[in-house]
Amino acid sequence: MDLDTLTAAMHAFVERKGWYRADSPHPQTSKNLAISLVLEAGEVLEHFQWSDSPADPAELAPELADVMLYLLQIASINEIDLGQAVMDKLKLNDGREWDTP
Repeated sequence: MDLDTLTAAMHAFVERKGWYRADSPHPQTSKNLAISLVLEAGEVLEHFQWSDSPADPAELAPELADVMLYLLQIASINEIDLGQAVMDKLKLNDGREWDTP
């Protein structure tokens, strides 16, 4: 599935919940979404707290989805082409050198 389809599905969900309305109790600002992204990333991290792999990948999957949904929304409302940003970052990183132990 492509990023545009996922982004459209995410926006449709947020619209259905009314979270884009001015009177929403969950204002969809970049700051609020960034905070939510980090909180959800913390939930991903909990699956690795005491082991090198998740006890149940089926329980990890929805947490990864939450992270992706917030990331897609942040990119979209800030008019960032996330796919292009990834490709640009990969190109930049390709020219970088990292120290190896």
